[in-house]
Amino acid sequence: MSIKRIFDIVFSIIGLLIFGWLILLLLLFAYFDTGKALFCQPRVGQYGKQFTIFKIRTLQTCCGSVSKYGKFLRRSKLDELPQLLNILFGQMSLVGPRPDIPGYYDKLEGEERKILELKPGLISKAALKYYNEEALLKEQTDPLKYNNEVIFPDKVRMNLEYYYNRSFAEDLRIMWLFLTK
Repeated sequence: MSIKRIFDIVFSIIGLLIFGWLILLLLLFAYFDTGKALFCQPRVGQYGKQFTIFKIRTLQTCCGSVSKYGKFLRRSKLDELPQLLNILFGQMSLVGPRPDIPGYYDKLEGEERKILELKPGLISKAALKYYNEEALLKEQTDPLKYNNEVIFPDKVRMNLEYYYNRSFAEDLRIMWLFLTK
């Protein structure tokens, strides 16, 4: 077992012990706000294998729009806390490329497919750069085109850079950047 995996297990257990009560409370509020508490979605994981990611639900079931509570959860990234379970289960790591929906990372070709050798992560340099990705996309006249032509290729570039320079020290540096952002 690698030091990275041991760190992931220890960190996720400690995170769940410290934030477990908060996750349960946020899930309860989400249930009353949206009609469901947990959002589960297939994502592309290591080696292109799909797994189910866990998030706190932010969309209202009645109309499919983000609630005021959901906007707060997304802005604060608190909706991501249940992914500590994905880390504990070994589907994700604390640091690595953010897992994407099918149709992006699984469609990469050539050298870019090296990204699929990495376990997806809760945080990454690309996630830090695009912390406000949702707001950035709302500013665009064609958000999907902007994502496909600008954001996604930049994320791929940054994740390949991580692939070639990954180390436990680099993970600690990325975590530090996240904590000080």
